[in-house]
Amino acid sequence: MEYDDRTNMGGAGEVFLTTHWSLIEQAQLDDDKDRALIGLLLQRYWKPVYCYLRRLGYHNEEAKDLTQGFFCEVVLSRDLIGRVDPSKGRFRTLLLHALKQYVVDQERKDTAQKRIPPDKLVPLEVVEPEALPHTVLELDPEQTFDYTWKTELLGRVLSDVEDRYTKQRQETYWYVFRDRVLAPTLEDNQTPSLAQLCERYEIASEVQASNMLTTVKRHFRNVLREHVRQTVLTGEAVDEELREIFRFLGPRRRE
Repeated sequence: MEYDDRTNMGGAGEVFLTTHWSLIEQAQLDDDKDRALIGLLLQRYWKPVYCYLRRLGYHNEEAKDLTQGFFCEVVLSRDLIGRVDPSKGRFRTLLLHALKQYVVDQERKDTAQKRIPPDKLVPLEVVEPEALPHTVLELDPEQTFDYTWKTELLGRVLSDVEDRYTKQRQETYWYVFRDRVLAPTLEDNQTPSLAQLCERYEIASEVQASNMLTTVKRHFRNVLREHVRQTVLTGEAVDEELREIFRFLGPRRRE
């Protein structure tokens, strides 16, 4: 999976879907936006925050408490919302900076109860892994935050892509993409030939299998781009994020 073979999408005059920034700006003006904002940010960012804290050395329960406290105090209480400037960078960069400062501040406090105001509790269902993934354990806290954000983003994108082809009863399209692109990239599996895929899924010809693959790859890039566009403000920033994500994925193995 390579970024260089991407297609141009949206044209030069495309409108950017700055969902996160729009909610933040609205929340700065409207008290009723608190819960909508916190819900979105929890959904998108709790796991990178949680894994970052785990890599700092906090055990599971401490990391959960700190994660909830961070979103309650820094985001929901407007400490973050009131001072963010969308023109100054990617949202996840600003969030990580705020998180670092929050951790420093919390070292001066005694209990989790002080971190979480009773009237601002936010439901936070965090999985309770006995240990973080081996890959994460090899990274420093900042790299862990970045790695987790990217894997969570890709997970949502791939779920959306799979869901589309399942609903359209075109599961074979997804299987071809999964076996030919995802498994070799994410699981280091051997890349099957088009002939093997035709035999495996009863596809009429290699040309048809190739067309299926091209169709899903194009849709994958579209969906990925839309997800990335929600967190940035310009086309240049989108392209920078996409290049970073494709570097993260690495070059796809070729037969």
